Amino acid sequence: MQGEVSEKQELESLYESSLSHVERGEILKGKIMGIRNDGVIVDVGYKFEGIIPLQEFSEEELKNIKESDEIEVFVEKIDDTQGVISLSRDRAKKIKGWEILIDSYEKGIPVEVEVTGKTKGGVLTSFYGIKGFIPASHLELKKPKKLDEYTGKLLRVKIEKLEPPKNLYGQWRNIKTSLILSRKSYLEEERERLKKELSKKIKEGIRIKGTVKNITNYGVFVDLGGLDGFLHISDISWSRVKHPSQFFGIGKEYEFVVLKVDTSNERITLGYKQKKPDPWENIDKKYHPDMKVKGRVTRIEDFGIFVELEEGVEGLVHISELDWLNPKHPAYYAEVGEFINVKILDIDKENRKISLTLRQLKPKPWEVVAKKYRVGDKVTGKIKTITNFGIFVRLPEGVDGLIHISDISWTKRIEHPSNLFKKGQKVEAVILSMSPEQEKLSLGIKQLTENPWLKEIPERFKVGNTYNARVIKKTEHGLFVDIEGIVEGLVYNSEIDKSKNVKEGDEIRVSVIKIDPNKRKIGLSMKKAGNDEE
Repeated sequence: MQGEVSEKQELESLYESSLSHVERGEILKGKIMGIRNDGVIVDVGYKFEGIIPLQEFSEEELKNIKESDEIEVFVEKIDDTQGVISLSRDRAKKIKGWEILIDSYEKGIPVEVEVTGKTKGGVLTSFYGIKGFIPASHLELKKPKKLDEYTGKLLRVKIEKLEPPKNLYGQWRNIKTSLILSRKSYLEEERERLKKELSKKIKEGIRIKGTVKNITNYGVFVDLGGLDGFLHISDISWSRVKHPSQFFGIGKEYEFVVLKVDTSNERITLGYKQKKPDPWENIDKKYHPDMKVKGRVTRIEDFGIFVELEEGVEGLVHISELDWLNPKHPAYYAEVGEFINVKILDIDKENRKISLTLRQLKPKPWEVVAKKYRVGDKVTGKIKTITNFGIFVRLPEGVDGLIHISDISWTKRIEHPSNLFKKGQKVEAVILSMSPEQEKLSLGIKQLTENPWLKEIPERFKVGNTYNARVIKKTEHGLFVDIEGIVEGLVYNSEIDKSKNVKEGDEIRVSVIKIDPNKRKIGLSMKKAGNDEE
């Protein structure tokens, strides 16, 4: 009997020696055995299983738990009499977190935390379940405006202040802890580290990639991975740049050329257009005066049209080179973005200017007129200008011809052409003379009909005959009258009947006393007309 007891004790001793040595306050690895109403059962290699309270798991975690899953736990309590080991997954996780935090704080090593929400003055974080706080002023190098954007993000931070539980592995009741973090400190250290690395690599002339941080009217600020570079608007393109946003977007990466490095002031000047050769370098080999080229209209100003022949090469068609005669506003000849044919007049390589022409691609209007018309031809045009000596008529070819006041009528005395014509009025005329080389053209309206002084007037009006007339104007020389609506004549002062109070517009009787067809004049008398009546 005693032998049996001894054997039983020996077996129990062997069994207990085969079990793991478990003590309160330890962190162990165990295997999940199952889930009960009061918790998750875990085998930690002891003579009975441990239990973790269900509240330490989320519903999602409980759904996905599988038997034999390995888990790290903290031994809260061992009760051999009750056969119970109380375990905590959260405590194990937090202790591990505190251990990492303490070590990182002592060594100045950054840690990665998750932002769980925002609060007054900053954001809340979690590290292995340990709550922390980042003041808003320590989130970025410059204080951010919106804190909502950080929730859910993982941030690398430095530990500014650390107060772990006084008894990390003992009882945790009413413990007071503190964890203040700074992402700004981490960013500053990282920037300094990158600056040192970059400053060794960056040299003038090399190509480097960078991310656009900010775009202004005068240039672009670029993050080169620790150092900031600046690209002036003049170094963006060989072509004219209205605004840098035409070429770049904030947050996008581009390749640049380092133009200048000022390490003492941490200034890096960048170039973008320098990735391509200067198109003006060999401009005289590609283009020459009198060369016909095609280009895209980039700008239209009151003084002319700017045309891009290729990227970085722009020429100007001055308003004087748009048309041969009286050019219209430049917008009449082209639209921005349109491709037009032009001719090169001059290339100023030193000042990077090219003079272009549109009109020299068109035939000269006077050359067209010289080929198209002859003296005596009838033409039609619109009155362009009215002067006291005549009217200028614009022909369809664009040239102006003059109709002198003396060539308007065979028989009428015209004080001013504006009494008969209006600007823009369409008129027909005969070419009297042409001088294309001097750009002169004489026209006549009266020449459209036969000269009445050659036959009609001498036959119709005879000396000594009396006719009806209407007074047109009273002058110092006498009365100018219209004889029966056909021709004008002059009643000499000496031949006016003083007994009659004659006014302009009055109807009178006159007698012809003189006709001079060569000078196209008729002399009249009121007195003799009166005698004839008697």
